Amino acid sequence: MMLNQFSRTELIFGEEKMQKIHNSRIAVFGLGGVGGYVVEALARCGVGTLDLIDNDTVSLTNLNRQIYALHSTIGQYKTDVAEARCKDINPDIVINKYNTFYLPETKDQFDFSQYDYVVDCIDTVTGKIQLVLQAQEANVPIISSMGTGNKKDPSKLQVTDIYKTSVDPLAKVMRHELKKRNVKKLKVVYSTELPTVPDEKAAGELTEDSTKRSIPGSNAFVPPSAGLLIASEIIKDLTKE
Repeated sequence: MMLNQFSRTELIFGEEKMQKIHNSRIAVFGLGGVGGYVVEALARCGVGTLDLIDNDTVSLTNLNRQIYALHSTIGQYKTDVAEARCKDINPDIVINKYNTFYLPETKDQFDFSQYDYVVDCIDTVTGKIQLVLQAQEANVPIISSMGTGNKKDPSKLQVTDIYKTSVDPLAKVMRHELKKRNVKKLKVVYSTELPTVPDEKAAGELTEDSTKRSIPGSNAFVPPSAGLLIASEIIKDLTKE
């Protein structure tokens, strides 16, 4: 075996499964606190092609949890920062960038039949539902991140089916909406932790500087842990016998 950046991974998976990983094309929708770490782990595992979908730029309040957020990257598109980082990890990786928000109105920009796996790390319920429906129609596996805001304990994260979730308000809405659309199953990562009530003073300062919507608290360990958990599930599924 010739020594390369994935040699230590190949010790675990073997050459044949590493080739499966290399031949995979995975779409990651949303490059925030969760999605950025999904991309990071997949790139470091040797995934050959990544489609990165996000129209957001790095902001100051991203620095507490997002892997692409540095003072030097504020204002840059997350897709651009992600591409540069992935190619620094693996110069041979193929990156397809889409500076767009995925919504039912933008779904036709994406051909899901090209993907071996789809990752949902976006925030909007309408977008999340459409991702599930489009993946189901294309018969492509999908894993979806539920809420990580206002959570402090990464050990409470679980991988399960959407219909086995509890506590999480986003998961509750998704269960209801997917059931109406006759979706039978959806692999998700979610937390069983009850959300922390945000500090009133800090919440007020954030709200004044942005829109008037409620902004959840976050930290450097729960969203990244969810992202790494998602990536591990993808690699497990891609390499299963």
